[in-house]
Amino acid sequence: MTLYTSVLRESAGHWVALCLENGLVGQGKTKEDAVLKMKEAVDSFLEAQNDDPGIQDSPLSIRELHEFLTVEGFEAQPLEMRAVYA
Repeated sequence: MTLYTSVLRESAGHWVALCLENGLVGQGKTKEDAVLKMKEAVDSFLEAQNDDPGIQDSPLSIRELHEFLTVEGFEAQPLEMRAVYA
């Protein structure tokens, strides 16, 4: 298992988990649901990468992270980071 970093934020009554290592996201009604969906997205991506080694991933840029954090006036809302094994 690999360790990933997830940033969680609330958006329109749902939680969104963003993986900083590859930009994949998960969404759910709870934080745990969002993290689970993100882990499923990471697993699916890794399977696709195994099938096609030409598929590349890259860490999220600072600009992309800033956009994620500022959508919908997010600056005033709490933020949570988690270490996630997938």
